[in-house]
Amino acid sequence: MTTQAVLAPESAAGKPPGRGTGRPRQNREAIFLFLPALLPVLLLSVYPLVRGIALGFTDARAGLNVDTNFIGFGNFAKLLHNDLFWDSFRIGLIWTVSVTVLQFVAALGLALLLNTNIKFRGVARTLALIPWAMPPVVVAIMWRLLLDPTKGPVNDILQTTHLTDQPINFLGDFSTALPAVIVVGIWVGMPMTTVTLLAGLQGIDRSLYEAASVDGAGAWRQFWYITLPQLKTVIVAITSLDMIWNFNSFGLVYVLTAGGPGGKTMLPMLFAYNEAFRYGNFGMAAAMGDVMVVIIIVFLAFYLRNRLRSEA
Repeated sequence: MTTQAVLAPESAAGKPPGRGTGRPRQNREAIFLFLPALLPVLLLSVYPLVRGIALGFTDARAGLNVDTNFIGFGNFAKLLHNDLFWDSFRIGLIWTVSVTVLQFVAALGLALLLNTNIKFRGVARTLALIPWAMPPVVVAIMWRLLLDPTKGPVNDILQTTHLTDQPINFLGDFSTALPAVIVVGIWVGMPMTTVTLLAGLQGIDRSLYEAASVDGAGAWRQFWYITLPQLKTVIVAITSLDMIWNFNSFGLVYVLTAGGPGGKTMLPMLFAYNEAFRYGNFGMAAAMGDVMVVIIIVFLAFYLRNRLRSEA
């Protein structure tokens, strides 16, 4: 028997039959199955994002047959000296931080309450989701009616209880417009945060609380040393999402105040919207969007790094 005759069966046995042909075919089939889900994302999310970023480097304006030229960082240079934009950005940060923090505190308290054995707990959990199920425009119209200075029930209650002598124009007064909008933002976003925190609470092992009770730990110590540490991952995730959603809020504030009075509730998204669709400066509005995206990414990067580092 020759050497070739001995080695041939071994080399043939070392390579499973069909191994070289089946895997490429499976990969091609997987790609075809993935395309229906990938195409909408590319067309409706990725392409508009890239197009919007590129638009910020042009002088694009509204109108038919209007030439669009590449101007580099010209729009961004103008933004550096646009005090109105940076003032809207300051208002946006106040809105975002206030709504996110107060919303989290209120949602945590509500989640702790709904996690106890109270009566009609199922009904209470369902009612807590009502603000989340309502469209932002409907919520804004409802709150405009509630806060109306002439016929709103909030002013009726305040005057009936003699807490104020004159009706308060909550959404039209310089000093109360932003706080009123913040309250509405908290009410709208609290259900989502509550549900997320409630899911985290239900995932905590009850034996931890039983062991802490045996050791003499009270409710506050159990909350501080068991509940909060166990919820850290959930808290980081939901507060990060809340910051993004609140910073990008548009419809709610637009219907409530449209940025007024006197720009006191002019969030960055509203400012960019006016720049694009009221004044027709699409290039400048896109540049504002680019700046907001970069700043919120940097802010979230520092926030997540610090939060995750504290968990390590």
